[in-house]
Amino acid sequence: MSDKLSQLKQMTVVVADTGDINSIKQYSPVDATTNPSLILKAAQMPVYEKLVKDAVQWGKTQGGDANRQLDNILDKLAVNFGKEILELIPGRVSTEVDARLSFDMDRTVEKARQVIALYETDGVPRERVLIKIAATWEGIRAAEILEKEGINCNVTLLFGFCQAVASAEAGAFLISPFVGRILDWYKKSTGEEYTAQTDPGVLSVKRIYEYYKKFGYNTIVMGASFRNTGEIEQLAGCDRLTIGPNFLEDLQNDSGKLEQQLSTDMPFPSDLEKIQMDEKSFRWQLNEDAMATEKLAEGIRNFSKDLVLLEKYVSQI
Repeated sequence: MSDKLSQLKQMTVVVADTGDINSIKQYSPVDATTNPSLILKAAQMPVYEKLVKDAVQWGKTQGGDANRQLDNILDKLAVNFGKEILELIPGRVSTEVDARLSFDMDRTVEKARQVIALYETDGVPRERVLIKIAATWEGIRAAEILEKEGINCNVTLLFGFCQAVASAEAGAFLISPFVGRILDWYKKSTGEEYTAQTDPGVLSVKRIYEYYKKFGYNTIVMGASFRNTGEIEQLAGCDRLTIGPNFLEDLQNDSGKLEQQLSTDMPFPSDLEKIQMDEKSFRWQLNEDAMATEKLAEGIRNFSKDLVLLEKYVSQI
């Protein structure tokens, strides 16, 4: 019998959740995702020094004050890593816009256009890039605008069902529900332990998957942020799963049988009703979901913090 990673690839599009190009070479995923935390970690590796120096040199030639140059350097750095990754995968790379713009629709749209323009200038078509945007109301509205321009979006930091519904109605190409971070919150909040079958993060993704498939949404569901391989196995059959190198290795080393858990052929719950999501409903439902509210805010803060660290790092070069 083949290993579980090979079995998973037969039922789910496997995406590498890393900025480390060597890990991508090893596991041959279809797509790859990056974020400020992953770029920060990769940028400090000696093997990627050339990518960093190129971004710094390019940013400084673009003019403007120090802040403008720094913005250009970070955009170019993200694109440099994205280009390297795209040489190794057949699919798409996800590149994140500045998390500090999460509540600014107009600037998020502007930043996304700038990133796509950089890719296209370097010969990478927009069809091979996903722009990652936080699942705030403003971020989802930005994704709606960008999708109409042919700029596909990965709506990330998604924890609550209202975020998933709003993203699908906006026509987002893909969403990234954060399985492990949902589990983290519930373990801390309740003090309970969960099995892979009762994991709140897993159940959240299953509900979203069922909702999308029952009502015919084209938005792709990509589970993310895993804490163990049990979560991944319980979502086998999901549209896509983005998985860190450590769990890719674990799956590759496991020769057990992997059962498919999700399928478009599965029966969907009869009590699952379609929801209309306007801004007031979105904000109220998010407010009522303590887990989603807290984890969304925390995620934006952490990505912003790593962006500041990345700025400090490249400023010293």
